[in-house]
Amino acid sequence: MPKLPTIRIDIVSDVMCPWCIIGYKKLEQAMHQMKDHIEFQIYWQPFELNPEMPLAGQNLGTHLQDKYGSTEAQSIKSRQQIIEIGQSVGFKFCFNEHSRIFNSFLAHQLLHWAKSYNKQTALKLALFDLYFTQQKNPSELLLLLNVAEKIGLDRAAAKEVLETQRYAQAVRDDQCFWSKNDVQAVPAFIFNKQYLLSGAQEAQTLQDVIETIIKETTQ
Repeated sequence: MPKLPTIRIDIVSDVMCPWCIIGYKKLEQAMHQMKDHIEFQIYWQPFELNPEMPLAGQNLGTHLQDKYGSTEAQSIKSRQQIIEIGQSVGFKFCFNEHSRIFNSFLAHQLLHWAKSYNKQTALKLALFDLYFTQQKNPSELLLLLNVAEKIGLDRAAAKEVLETQRYAQAVRDDQCFWSKNDVQAVPAFIFNKQYLLSGAQEAQTLQDVIETIIKETTQ
């Protein structure tokens, strides 16, 4: 059987961003439709929506009011919309009046390290589940270690990575790189380091982009 062509997809995202997991679930649908025609290499890239957020976080409703001027009613409506869209793509959001938003810098460092073990996607999805479904704090060391161990990463090694912040500067450098390359919001999908698609696009839109790239690379 001939080897399938490969497309690299860099996904710039934040664990705190509900549209990032929605966008990925739609990308999954597109990749499933194309699985017999192409192989995919997925790389998760860091982006912090709120880099100054303290580790203790902030009430989500208060945060949306402070940052965007959203009223309580607008915030509730927005979260309900996200819950419904999540259901349509097979992801469970469990927002409530006590939901909080947290600092994601440690999570990004763990994701950077997981790349060496081909565990980035498993870790990212587990972190989305931890935050949005379980409503837990993905900046808490113990919870990060539990998630790392659950997906098959070495717990002691993960602890050393996070406590020493060995990859802190690497994450900062990656964030700077993507910022300088026109990524100002997430999710952002970069195909083969050439084609940038921003936002949680529909699966068909993503599939169309993939098919176009296949045609260009096989001509």
